[in-house]
Amino acid sequence: MPSLLKAAVLGVLQGLTEFLPVSSTAHLLIASRLIGFEDPGGVFTIMIQLGSILAIMWLYRQKIVHVVATLTSDPDSRNFALSVIVATVPALVAGALLSSFVKRVLYASFGVIGAAFLVGGVVMLVVERLRPAPDVVDAERIPVGRALAVGFGQTLALIPGVSRSGGTIVAAMLFGIDRPAAAEFSFFLAMPTMMAAFGHEFLDARHNLSSARGEEIAVGFVMAFLAALLVVKPFLHFVRRSGFAPFAWYRIALGIVLLALAAGRT
Repeated sequence: MPSLLKAAVLGVLQGLTEFLPVSSTAHLLIASRLIGFEDPGGVFTIMIQLGSILAIMWLYRQKIVHVVATLTSDPDSRNFALSVIVATVPALVAGALLSSFVKRVLYASFGVIGAAFLVGGVVMLVVERLRPAPDVVDAERIPVGRALAVGFGQTLALIPGVSRSGGTIVAAMLFGIDRPAAAEFSFFLAMPTMMAAFGHEFLDARHNLSSARGEEIAVGFVMAFLAALLVVKPFLHFVRRSGFAPFAWYRIALGIVLLALAAGRT
């Protein structure tokens, strides 16, 4: 398979999974291994995620403009902006301290990814069943203290297989935030978090990007953007109707398969 076709396939996969609670990073690591796509240091994986982030910014452009334009006049807009900022900080700190270790050690382990899938799926099922009755149904009105707790949930996504959206959504539901509001807040939280990750990776890799590598990233970026455009709205409708249990069972099944494969290699 030509390298640009591999990049396109991975870009579509990234866009489809970035905002689902199934870990886009883990899916990219697995798919890259299966199709023989080399991604030293996970640079391609990180950089094409910006395509998905720009897609969500485009889909929510009216809300972004509204929040920015009414910061001085609307308490909900000020609360929302502050909540996003506060919730972003834990992931930035954890990423700065741990990202090198995670990419060097955990990205290569199917056992770690499988365990994260399995445990994450079980936790999601438990939270779906036992979560407190939601008292926050609007992402703009999430209290800042709860937003910080959601931000700590996002830090778990450094472990491949945990899922950034899964960690934030589960944490949000534990603190009384309704499913659609939790998912929407997760989308907005992804914007500064992933843009910061992109900027960090670009600065680290800018001297080592060959023209061929740049072409792969460009193709993956565009395909991730287009795929994310298609999946976000249907995902929200699905969550409102069916909750997160189907994603939890998918995680559990895939986790068992990955653990079996890892055990077979030892």
